Amino acid sequence: MMGLTEDEIKALITVKTERAHETVNEVPVHIQNGFYRTAANRLYYACYYMVSALLLKNGFETQTHKGIITIFSLHFIKTGIISQQEGKLFRDLFEFRQAGDYDELKDVSKEDVESRLEPARQFISTIEKLITM
Repeated sequence: MMGLTEDEIKALITVKTERAHETVNEVPVHIQNGFYRTAANRLYYACYYMVSALLLKNGFETQTHKGIITIFSLHFIKTGIISQQEGKLFRDLFEFRQAGDYDELKDVSKEDVESRLEPARQFISTIEKLITM
């Protein structure tokens, strides 16, 4: 896989996991400062880092966000390892981030971000449990 040793893969998984936690912990600061689009971005990326760590642990490689969503869906959601609800959350966070980053006419409110924060934290926790199994 990518020419990495087993130890390098483990180290990369650890870095991605730490980055997921660090990133989700940024969100309340962005909310407090009124940076809702940035908060939306960070919510998605926190979950993205965790999913990419899970895929890496399981030998999957992808180069795109859509690729990560597709592989995650095929191998973890459709198989029942991850719930449909959590799969929907990950796709929602991707679309929420896309709208916040690229659609200037889309309003991203404090409530939009706050309503997704705890589900994102739970999602990260769920994925982390799978990684450490």
